[in-house]
Amino acid sequence: MQSSDPNEDTEWNDILRDFGILPPKEESKDEIEEMVLCLQKEAMVKPFEKMTLAQLKEAEDEFDEEDMQAIETYRYKKRLQEWKALKKKQKFGELREISGNQYVNEVTNAEKDVWVIIHLYRSSIPMCLLVNQHLSLLARKFPETKFVKAIVNSCIQHYHDNCLPTIFVYKNGQIEAKFIGILECGGINLKLEELEWKLAEVGAIQTDLEENPQKDIVDMMVSSIRNTSIHDDSDSSNSDNDTK
Repeated sequence: MQSSDPNEDTEWNDILRDFGILPPKEESKDEIEEMVLCLQKEAMVKPFEKMTLAQLKEAEDEFDEEDMQAIETYRYKKRLQEWKALKKKQKFGELREISGNQYVNEVTNAEKDVWVIIHLYRSSIPMCLLVNQHLSLLARKFPETKFVKAIVNSCIQHYHDNCLPTIFVYKNGQIEAKFIGILECGGINLKLEELEWKLAEVGAIQTDLEENPQKDIVDMMVSSIRNTSIHDDSDSSNSDNDTK
């Protein structure tokens, strides 16, 4: 039986509304007022508060003087937030000298998920000085990675010069990669980009290099080896024919 009040919350009235016999239920005054207040609140939000800095730059001609003052304050807050986020990410930014008794704290027990690159060196070895120069530049380029160096004698006694330079790459207390001696570190003519690629290959840094800087050299070496092999095979074949 139909209720006398079409707005009454009854199962029967709901059925009648579903079939279109009764009009939709009228919103109560409180619900209407709450909806109006919500819409008014949304309307009061300035459009620039939802924009990026780039969008603000494009749309700044559309705002009046009062808006522009508010926008400048908003821009300042956004830049401050971005700067804080960047500083939080960029923890390091330099190649620091450590001693042997700092090795555990600075390297093995470094912050969780932080890549640590340590160079063990002697200043009397020219290749070590070259590696230090390159690492110093890479530390600035990749401040989210920790770069440190230590005189080898302060960490390992009686370490042989043939093993220098030595680069260890750590993460979460584990050695993820190591380059021991001149050849493994890249040779006496090591270039900055070559060392950057080596460290990127093991995951310690995120390089923007698109390919191995030594690719052309490797290709030339492979080509030379192939040509030598073909030449040797040809000479061997000719020698066999002469014998016959």
